[in-house]
Order: sequence, then C-alpha cells, then structure tokens
Amino acid sequence: MEIVISLAIGVLFGSGIWLILRPRSFQVLTGLMLMSYAVNLFIFIMGRLWVDKAPLTLGGGTVDPTMYSDPLPQALVLTAIVIGFATTALYLVVMIGSRGLTGTDHVDGEEPDQ
Repeated sequence: MEIVISLAIGVLFGSGIWLILRPRSFQVLTGLMLMSYAVNLFIFIMGRLWVDKAPLTLGGGTVDPTMYSDPLPQALVLTAIVIGFATTALYLVVMIGSRGLTGTDHVDGEEPDQ
C-alpha cells in the first residue's frame, strides 16, 4: 500500500508541476491545486491512518499514547484545505481580472504568434 500511495502522491505532484509550466492561467491554477492536494495527502499519510483508534483522550489519569491516533496531521491538513480554498478563490478573482484587462488568459498577457 505504501508504494501505491507514494505513486499517487508523485503523480499528483508531477502533474501539478507540468500544469504550472503551461502557458494558460487556468492550467497554472489547476497545477497549484494539484500540488496542494499532493502535499495535503503526504502530510495526512505521514500521520499514519488508524481505523480502530480513538482520536481524543476522554478520561483523566495516565494516558497510553498507543491507544489514540495523532490529531496533529489531521488538524494541519484541515487548516491547509481551508487556506487552499481561500487562495484558490483569490487566484480565480485575479485571473478573471487579468483576463478582463488584457483580453487573454495567457500567463504573460500575450498570445503566441501563430
């Protein structure tokens, strides 16, 4: 399973890099989103997924940390998702404004000669 998830993260990140190098602003935005998904998946998987462990301690006394899942990667990914959503909305507004001002969605504002 580690190989499958590693390949999935690699394909997502590689696809994001490839899209960032494209000449259209929507492709660049999609590439940034794919890269953020890959990083979120990497952080989430590094926290180890537990199916049968409780996320929080419920009682007092001594706590055995092996009985609980680590909530930090889950909190980091949740925060990254919210921030990613906000920056994607900002990128879309800037992209639409740039398209309105220049008349093209090419990243440098010029259409290539054909």
